Amino acid sequence: MSFRSFLLHLPLKSAEHRLSNVGALCTAVISGDTLVLRGPPGPHGQPPKERILHLADVAAARMGNATREDEPWAFESRDFLRAMAVGKPISFTSTHSLPPNDDITRDVGTAEIGGLDVASEMLKTGWAKVKDLKREPTEDDTRKRELEAGAKAAGKGSWNPHGPQARTVHHTMPQDSQVFVSEWKGKPIDALVEHVRDGSTLRVRLFMPDGEHRMINIALAGVRCARPSSKSDEQSEPWAEEAKFFTESRLLQRPVRVVILSLPSSTATPFQTGANNAPPPPASIFIGSVLHPAGNVAEHLVAAGLARIVDWHAGMLASGGGMERLRAAEKVAKEKRACLYANAPAASAPNMIKTSGSPNGNSRSFEGAVIRVWSADQISVAEKESGKERRLQLSSTRGPKLSDPKQAFYAQEAREFLRKRLIGKNVRVTVDFIRPREGEFEERECATVRYGGQNQNIAEQLVEKGLASVVRHRRDDEDRSSDYDKLMAAEQAAVADARGIHSGKDHPPPKQPLNLSETTARANPFLNGFKRQGKIPAVVDYVASGSRFKLYLPKDNQSLTLVLSGIRVPRAARTASEKGEPFGTEAAEFATRRFMQRDVEFEVESVDKSGGFIGALWLKNESAAVSLVREGYGSVHAFSADTLSWARQLYDAEAEAKQARCNIWQDYDENAENIAQAPAEDDTTPMKPEYLDVIISDVRTKNGLNFSVQILNTEGVASLEKLMRDFSLHHKSAAVPPGFTPTNGDLVSAKFSDGSWYRAKIRRASPIKKEAEVTFIDYGNQDTVKFSNLRPLDPKFRSLPGQAHDARLSFVKLADPDSDYYQEALERFRSLCEGRKLIANIDHKEGNLLHLRLIDPADPAATQDLLACINADLLREGLASIDRKNCRYLTAYPQLVKHLQESVLGAKRDRFGMFEFGDVEEDE
Repeated sequence: MSFRSFLLHLPLKSAEHRLSNVGALCTAVISGDTLVLRGPPGPHGQPPKERILHLADVAAARMGNATREDEPWAFESRDFLRAMAVGKPISFTSTHSLPPNDDITRDVGTAEIGGLDVASEMLKTGWAKVKDLKREPTEDDTRKRELEAGAKAAGKGSWNPHGPQARTVHHTMPQDSQVFVSEWKGKPIDALVEHVRDGSTLRVRLFMPDGEHRMINIALAGVRCARPSSKSDEQSEPWAEEAKFFTESRLLQRPVRVVILSLPSSTATPFQTGANNAPPPPASIFIGSVLHPAGNVAEHLVAAGLARIVDWHAGMLASGGGMERLRAAEKVAKEKRACLYANAPAASAPNMIKTSGSPNGNSRSFEGAVIRVWSADQISVAEKESGKERRLQLSSTRGPKLSDPKQAFYAQEAREFLRKRLIGKNVRVTVDFIRPREGEFEERECATVRYGGQNQNIAEQLVEKGLASVVRHRRDDEDRSSDYDKLMAAEQAAVADARGIHSGKDHPPPKQPLNLSETTARANPFLNGFKRQGKIPAVVDYVASGSRFKLYLPKDNQSLTLVLSGIRVPRAARTASEKGEPFGTEAAEFATRRFMQRDVEFEVESVDKSGGFIGALWLKNESAAVSLVREGYGSVHAFSADTLSWARQLYDAEAEAKQARCNIWQDYDENAENIAQAPAEDDTTPMKPEYLDVIISDVRTKNGLNFSVQILNTEGVASLEKLMRDFSLHHKSAAVPPGFTPTNGDLVSAKFSDGSWYRAKIRRASPIKKEAEVTFIDYGNQDTVKFSNLRPLDPKFRSLPGQAHDARLSFVKLADPDSDYYQEALERFRSLCEGRKLIANIDHKEGNLLHLRLIDPADPAATQDLLACINADLLREGLASIDRKNCRYLTAYPQLVKHLQESVLGAKRDRFGMFEFGDVEEDE
């Protein structure tokens, strides 16, 4: 017997099963003769149970499904009853109970809405028919027959002589999901909610503009509810039944508008090539918004604490402000600790950061200037107030990696994008959270960085260009960007337009630039071309020191080293063990902050010995050399500066720095300098020529070149020879006096490394180490000698003065110790002078220091030219320069100075020594 036949044979009333005038709420209509009712909530607030009520003695057309078509007029019949009953209170009387289906109670009976009998209304309008009853008709049966006859005579409802409207009902999802989404994305479509699977997953009937009905599954955009159990022996997730009831009670079989937004793809997949072009399988669900006249149910679910936000949906909702409304609703739910948020912490660590300072003691919000771009997602910012450098990671952003060949192209593009947008610009920084130290990765501040008048988020722009992806955080992870939803929206836009890393294009990694400064041989061919070009655009890729830069030429994919001419900058330590010059580190830091990664121009004058180009660097028409000198991080190198067209700017900048006592000039004394520069009265008078036979007994290089000489053919040298014979005999038997401890300034006998004893003077004694630094007064050399090798100097050896005289070269100085030519110059001097008998003329006396002009008697030129000397030879070979600062007596020897200048010009002309690659003395 069929179910319908079973109903026809039921008696009209069965007292033992009858429920009379029970109140309920109609939640759905299955067909024109069947309603779904819901009673009051359970004793503990559980969602009320449902029951199905079949209207007694009437029948309506049945709705179809995926395996069968709708019966004629089925949808219209059901829709009339739906509009009449759904969501309204109803009183019903159950005449019979039927076997339950899936634990749902089923009844046969009558129902009234607002005093109207539902069955009578369905018959009167022609949307139901009286069943053929196999019992004696009652008065009620007769009345129903009359209502049916009236509707039939009037052609109402299913009695319409023209028949039902032809329509196609698609019960399955579209085959080509992508095409369907592309066609209807963002367009509101009238719909009816047919089923609620859980609080955020619905099955809806779309009323398409062409009259067709399309059944689709849709997940509410931006939210996810807990899943109720699908089997009787399974337990639902917490708050799943409540969420389902919440949505059902508001949307089931209600007319809504559906906006389809996307297919269910949760993660962007950058760096995927288009090799697999197979069409995707049909989607089983779409993501979209379901809009009721009372609002978006997703927002109400979140506010009630029955749904959590799905972060990766932010891109779909951000444009219309939907995500902001969801976040506001979430905040309300957390404050109320509603349902899913009942155990939410009062304030998490990141929230504490957002309302106060950072845990590391730094300010959370600050302004500053970007001084370096490290990678596609890391920059350094110098605080505006303190100048402190802070290295920042862009919050919730992951840039391409330069080390990965597949990502290298976009990594360089992203880094260049950040450089052009930010370097040297003022930005506003908000630290969102601090990523703790993990393994080899140090603690890092993660921040949102904004710039420009419109307060633009640089990370959002980076993601929107397809040059970075957004990090997917755990649902409970509050450590994220304050603009996370906007970042997700930007990424969705980049994916939709196939930009950058989402384009599917495979780019080879960038080629390494050609290093023009690798060797001198490589640099020289480019010199003349650079000179002809004048100012050449470049980017400062690295700052090696205050005056040494690595430049990148994007147009030609070349790099080179540029050394600033015209100035000298203190040298910074290159390693932890090396000691730099005062203000060397500060100068390098200043140059880094001012010029690092900036667009600049450079000019070239020459090439140094190591392949570096010597010239000028310009940032917005301001010379880098002038900037360094003005800040007191460099001094003018007169010899090379005087050849520059803008030398006056250098001297003016140096004067400003001296006046302000900036950095290297902090102890500058103008009066002392004027006195030092003013020639002494006797400096303008040359000394009477006094030629001496000398031998250079020791050469010292500390604090410039100095040496010791012994003057030959004198009584002193002859006396020294006799003294040394006696001295040697004396110390064969001399013993250390008890309690002897040498002190600074004492004259002693010291045993040298050759095993012989010599007269010496204590420079510095160390009782702890039991050793002393001594100067051998007859030869000028110095050594460190243990106390056990020291004796008090016997009085009989004290009468003869020390035979070593301190001296230096007059008029000239060797190449600077920082120069590449210093060692060559020192070795040349030693080969010409050390241990040899020479002729010396005393040109000046500076206390006990003799300024000597040295002449080699074996040199034929010395017999023909009275001005020939080793001093001039060193100038002629480009290994020395005229010492205008320390030799104030230059004007007293005009003829000799002229000869020396001619020697310098000859070295320049022939490119000797320090002039090998141009008119410079040192690699400054």
